[in-house]
Amino acid sequence: MNNMEILDVTVLEPKQKHPTIFNLFDKLQPGEGFIIHNDHDPKPLYYQLLAERGAIFSWEYLLEGPEWWKVRISKNAVGENDRTVGELVAKDFRKAEVFKKFGIDFCCGGKKSVKQVCAEKGVNYDELETALNATANLDTKAENYDQWSVEFLVDYIVNKHHTYVKESLPIMLEFAQKVARVHGDNHPENIEIAEKVHALAAELNMHLMKEERVLFPYIQQLGKLKRENKSAGTPTFGTVKNPVNMMEMEHDSAGELMQAISKLSNNYTPPADACTTYRVLYAKLQEFENDLHNHIHLENNILFPKAIELETELMGKDEPLESAENSCSVKP
Repeated sequence: MNNMEILDVTVLEPKQKHPTIFNLFDKLQPGEGFIIHNDHDPKPLYYQLLAERGAIFSWEYLLEGPEWWKVRISKNAVGENDRTVGELVAKDFRKAEVFKKFGIDFCCGGKKSVKQVCAEKGVNYDELETALNATANLDTKAENYDQWSVEFLVDYIVNKHHTYVKESLPIMLEFAQKVARVHGDNHPENIEIAEKVHALAAELNMHLMKEERVLFPYIQQLGKLKRENKSAGTPTFGTVKNPVNMMEMEHDSAGELMQAISKLSNNYTPPADACTTYRVLYAKLQEFENDLHNHIHLENNILFPKAIELETELMGKDEPLESAENSCSVKP
């Protein structure tokens, strides 16, 4: 690791940065890597690399600002332990409870391999594997979301999870502001919790609107074209990977806000002197986090990969259908 090549991205022309990094990555053998040095967080590169090359790399921050960033990028060796967390949960949602028990994020962190996340979290892989295998003996029936069509998935996500978010945010905002006002002097962490709930609401409201007005209609159109055996034209945003990458970045941001709220609230544990509103707020925040994990998992690990695969298939057909582009040209 000490002899690992360092690429100083700051000296490259903007248009050469990502192509240079991709070229260097493609030359790596499994197990090899390099370090990039940059003057800002290169997180957009992470999503582009994930979209273009798949979950075949490890991404580790060595330095995180405020002036310089260093990230170690390694090409993974392919093996049984390199199944991603998201893939496992997508195939069997009962495994989500196992990952939660081990403190492993299966939604925003679903692109990481089981081996990688065990190393990062200090989790014993054999113990985790035993717990995951034990889910096969459970009688609990789990929905097989991976077998659903993209059209049905979109409808399910909007009707169940988007509706839940829209109904829950006003309640959480009201209670968070009240608890901060009444209990802020004795429990100042609630002032910061209220600020983060406000930021979360602003982010998610805009996020849901973009999905419902632009991305989801396009994905549903892809499903319709598939059923009609027609091809897809090129949408105004290039390919579906572009809005998908943006949505995944916003998912990460929402997940980080919830993690901060969880930490500030001592994992949603109200103090002994908490009033009823205080306790209801913390219970609601925990419920919201659980729903958000399932919500993001369905999009990141199931819907989005299906949409990317479907678009690639349909764009390979002859006689592109113009309406596929029109369906995503929705103005706010």
